[in-house]
Amino acid sequence: MLKTSRIILYDEPTVPQIQLKKLEEFIIDTFPVKIEIRDNFFHNSNQNMCEKIASTRIFDLRKPFKIHTPSTEEIQIETQNKDMSNKEEMTLYDGFEFQKIISEFISKNESDESTLHIIFTNKLTCTFDESDFRYHARSLIGSNPIIISTTGIIEAPAKPKQYYIDMMTDITKERINEIKEKYKGEFLEYNDSRISEIIKGYILQAVMYYETGDAFCESKECRLYNAHWQKDLFYSQLKNKKLCNKHQENLKKLINQV
Repeated sequence: MLKTSRIILYDEPTVPQIQLKKLEEFIIDTFPVKIEIRDNFFHNSNQNMCEKIASTRIFDLRKPFKIHTPSTEEIQIETQNKDMSNKEEMTLYDGFEFQKIISEFISKNESDESTLHIIFTNKLTCTFDESDFRYHARSLIGSNPIIISTTGIIEAPAKPKQYYIDMMTDITKERINEIKEKYKGEFLEYNDSRISEIIKGYILQAVMYYETGDAFCESKECRLYNAHWQKDLFYSQLKNKKLCNKHQENLKKLINQV
């Protein structure tokens, strides 16, 4: 039985491709829960929230998180929800620290485990991996609140290997445009219409993890697969679009259909 009875979706207005109404329909068709759609979580952020979010910025990809004392300018930047698609140098945030900050600003009346908060953001969330001692971009930070980074969806799964090889040789602005055109369609871009369908898979992963504690699936034939390559992301979320038998049964048990 689901412990979640209500899911609140928070918009990210800089990414209209999210299509919250379609996501609402998908969740209702999948889980017996009530849905509420709200404005961007960071809309009209107060000074305290902005300062705390700015303190989660990452400045060294090779070192574990160390709290940062933000400048006045950095705090002011957090008040502006800018479109990330034209940003050459992206700001990175420690995903777990970022999540902690958000949880502090969720009303106590809505902090019970039956209310699941799913917050979309264009901020690039990352987590530090002890296996290779470096930060990696993440599309999803699980638990409650759930953070889904639209920038992470685009930047975290790797593009084709040959794309990176081509990018390392004879790089000019014209050459970069040629390479991007050569591989067009093989990876997500900003303002990509495929984002909404792919987000459905991340929502499935997030809700199932919150309900069961089981992280991801090892099979590409499952929407819970944690794709590290864009081609695998496309297969599991756009071509296959199904759960594997094991996780389909788990879902049925959760919603009392067995």
